[in-house]
Formats: sequence, C-alpha cells, structure tokens
Amino acid sequence: MAYAFPEEVLEHVFSFLSSDKDRNSVSLVCKSWYELERWNRHRVFIGNCYASSPEILIRRFPEVRALEMKGKPHFADFNLVPEGWGAYVYPWIVAMSAAYPLLEEIKLKRMVVSDESLDLISKSFKNFKVLILTSCEGFTADGLASIAANCRNLRVLDLKESDMDDISGHWLSHFPDSYTSLVALNISCLLSEVIFSTLERLVARSPNLKILRLNRSIPLEKLPNLLRHAPQLIELGVGSYAHEGIDAFSNMVSAFAACKEMRDLSGFWDVAPAYLPAIYPLCSGITSLNLSYGTIQSPELIKIVSQCTNLQRLWVLDHIEDSGLEAVAMSCKDLQELRVFPSEPYLVEPNVSLTEQGLVSISHGCTKLQSVLYFCRRMSNAALVLIARNCPNLIRFRLCILEPRVPDYLTNQPLDSGFGAIVEICKDLQRLSLSGLLTDQCFKYIGTHGKKLEMLSIAFAGDSDLGLHHVLSGCHSLRKLEIRDSPFGGKALLANAAKLETMRSLWMSNCPVSFEACKLLGQKMPRLNVEVIDERGSPESRPPECPVEKLYIYRTVAGRRRDFPGYVCTINDDSISPVIFSG
Repeated sequence: MAYAFPEEVLEHVFSFLSSDKDRNSVSLVCKSWYELERWNRHRVFIGNCYASSPEILIRRFPEVRALEMKGKPHFADFNLVPEGWGAYVYPWIVAMSAAYPLLEEIKLKRMVVSDESLDLISKSFKNFKVLILTSCEGFTADGLASIAANCRNLRVLDLKESDMDDISGHWLSHFPDSYTSLVALNISCLLSEVIFSTLERLVARSPNLKILRLNRSIPLEKLPNLLRHAPQLIELGVGSYAHEGIDAFSNMVSAFAACKEMRDLSGFWDVAPAYLPAIYPLCSGITSLNLSYGTIQSPELIKIVSQCTNLQRLWVLDHIEDSGLEAVAMSCKDLQELRVFPSEPYLVEPNVSLTEQGLVSISHGCTKLQSVLYFCRRMSNAALVLIARNCPNLIRFRLCILEPRVPDYLTNQPLDSGFGAIVEICKDLQRLSLSGLLTDQCFKYIGTHGKKLEMLSIAFAGDSDLGLHHVLSGCHSLRKLEIRDSPFGGKALLANAAKLETMRSLWMSNCPVSFEACKLLGQKMPRLNVEVIDERGSPESRPPECPVEKLYIYRTVAGRRRDFPGYVCTINDDSISPVIFSG
C-alpha cells in the first residue's frame, strides 16, 4: 500500500499533517515514506536542545524552514537552575547558517542567545521572517540592531519575558525607512527608554501591524498617537497607564474607539483608575485580557470584566479577590483559561481576600474552563471536588498554595482526595501542578487515573519512594516530571528506569537521591543523560550515599554534551552510537 501512490500525491497528503506526532508516525511506515517525509518536513520542534545536535537535525531534515527549540529546564523560571548551566544557541545557528539558507523562523525558549548569534541570523537567512525569544538571555541592543538592519522581510519580533542587557532603545532606529513588513512587535520586556519618535515612525509605516506590546517606558499620553497609526491592531500591550494631563482621557477614548478589531489587551503598568473607563468600548470584543502587570483593585476590575462577555483568557493579580472572580463567573461564560498570580507572595498575612471560593465560583459559572493557574493561601478537598465536577474538561490544572504543606483548612486532612478527584474526573488532564499537604495516596490516585497526564510538577509533597513509583509506573503518557523538596529517592528511579527513557525529562532538586543511585541509573540506561548539578563541589568528594543538590535526566540521541560547567557532572556511556532523530 505504501507504494500505491505517486510521490507527488503523497507529498500533497503529507502537507496536511501539522502534528509532529503524526509526521513521526508516517515516517515509520516504510523507507520510501521515511525519505519522502524527511525531505518535506519544513517545521521542526526540539523540546530540549541537548536531546539532539545540529548535525543530527540537518542530516535528518535537510529542508527546514522553521525551528522551535527549548533550552533550560522549566524550573529555571524559578531560579533553580544555576547561572551558566548551558543552553547556548550559537552552535545551532552556525550549523544552520550553512545548511538552511532558506530558514525563515526561529522560536527559542529559555536559551542563551548572544549578539553574535543574532548577527549571524541577520546575515545568513535572506528571507528571515520570524524571531521569537521567550525567557531568553545573553543579548543586547547591538544584537537586535543587526536583526533590524539586515532582516528586510522580518514580520515578527517577539522578546517575551527575555532578560536583555538593554542600555538604550536606539536599536529600533536601525530598521530602514523602506521597511514596511512588520506584523508583530513585542518589546514589553525592555527596561530602557524607547525613543518614541522612532517607534512611532516604525508603526506608521507598518500597515499590516496586528500585534504591538509596549514596555513600561511608553507613557499614556503617547499611546493615542500610536493607535491612530495602527487602528488595525488586534493585540495591544499597553505601557504605563497613568497621567495627570487634562486631555489624556478624551484622547484615549477616541483612540481606542477607532480600534474596531482589538481582541487582546495586556500591560497596564502604573495604572491610574480614572483612565480605565477609556477601554470600556473595547470590552465586548476582547477575548484575551492580561492585567497581571499592574495593580488594579477589585472594584475597577469588576467594572472591566463585567463587560468582557466574550472573554476566553484572563490573567490577573489576586487583587481581583473572590468578589471579582464571582463577577467573571457571571459575565464570562466562554472563559477557557484563568491565571491568578500573587501580588505579595512573601507576606505572612494575606493582603487580599482571595480564597478557594473564587475558583469554585469560576468553576460554577465558566463550564468551558480548560486551563487554570491559581495562587492562593488555602484550599479544601471539598472545593477541589466541586471544581472537578463543574469543569470535567480541564486540560491543565496548576494550584499553588503559597505556604508549603498546608492541609485542608476545614478538616486539617491532606488534600489527597481533592487532587484525586481532579485526576479521576478530568479524563483529559495533561498538565498538573500540586501543592499543599499530600501523602503517597495522592500519587496513587495520579498513577491510577492520570493516563493522559504529560507534565507533572511536585513540590513539598509525598511520604516516600512509593509515591514516585505510583507516578512513574502508572502515568503512561508522562513526558516531563519536575520535583523539588520532596522525599523521593533513587529506589523509585532505578525501579522505573525504562520509563525515564520514554520521557523527555525529569528534574529533581533537594530530594534524597544519592550520587551512587545516579551512577547506577546512568550505567543502566546509557541513552539517558544523567546530570548531577552540585555547586558544593564534586559529588565524588563526598560519601556515595550523600544526596545530590539537583538532578536533571533527559533522553538524548546526541550523547553527552560538551559545554557543561564545572558544577555539572554528567553520567552516561559515551560509547553509544546516536540513533536517527525523528523530531
């Protein structure tokens, strides 16, 4: 059957396969399909830059046009990965500059991107269109100046949450006056002043601009000027939203009223509540609202969300309180994603009235909810059961109780049964983050019911290795597991070593995993990279039963990496030969 169709027909059929998983399956049918698919794979995703190598990528897929790649582990977002750990993109850019002259897109997350890398990108790929750097570091305004000056077809420049050494905003002036192709610009992470006249000219000559996210330096009184040049905007990240001028409010009202296509609002640093009514005319059309940067109190938030009847995605600080979430539940029936962040996470006493009741209200009123990230100070099993019953279609559920190991505040019992209800009732759950007082029983529930779970985050939870054993032996779809400050050791890892080879990665920090167990695991599973991260010095200098600081395990087809710093000890067998990389 594999030979029944001409190559041209198969190429056309393959073009409809957007999923990497589907394409990987197609490539396994037979040799002819493998060859045909490899030459027609134009987009590649690499979930861990050390799981493969540039050489393997180029050999496997010779005609790549778009690369998306991740570097550091997810816990780097919480400062748990030491400085200088790795994830340098430069070797990849060097190799791709020679192999992929037609490359158009690069999307990177948690990687070190040097100015040299950006300069090489700008000069190597003549039709380069998309550069997205999410939570990246290592570059300065000089690197962005190279991109601006040389990438004449650039459509998207997105620096989301990146850490940039930005001593000036002059790099924007390097876009040539003839440059008109910009579709999306996100500079919200920049700390320096932006030369407004330069930005205004860039926006004015970009008729296809749909996404504009500004940094804090853009004052409220300048925003109407930008909006007049770009009434076609669909997504807007507002800069500072405070001003004392008399005409600012009326100017904002008229500017926002002209933006008929606006669907996404974010930003709003330094909010002056008196100017918030200017956005009211937009509210009925807004589907995504991110107010997690500015301090807006509950009464003002209620006035906004009550008018956002088509809202699907809401990110907000805990200033919204339970009363604000009740307003969301009553007004935003199409809500699919909610994230509530803490405004003062280190305060001993709560500064806002946000409890589990707010999330329960959301679950009652927003039955289409699929994704939750919720920071609070207390939770109960009864509330978690209600949430699961009201929202059985949850795909992602991340609960962060600010104080570790807090029990059910009503019964003083562990939250095992509550999280058990989440994984049992929400059949399609793919991502779960746990917090509160939890025993091994909770992990038994997860192993029994979490059959579609792909990512699990654990902190300050569990009793023994048995809890980890339940997860590794029961969660058949698990790809990423991250654990901190929990009593899980090497026994469960060694007993489930084969499972680790089916996963993308495992991170453990401040857990009782001995260096001896790490060595045994590396010897037992040579296709895994077992990295011991210990800033106290070489683990060889301590007794083998001594726990390591951090452990990062990931599958790889590239063997041991060569750019690890002195505090990283890698344990694997260098003699293994790389296998074919399949995406």
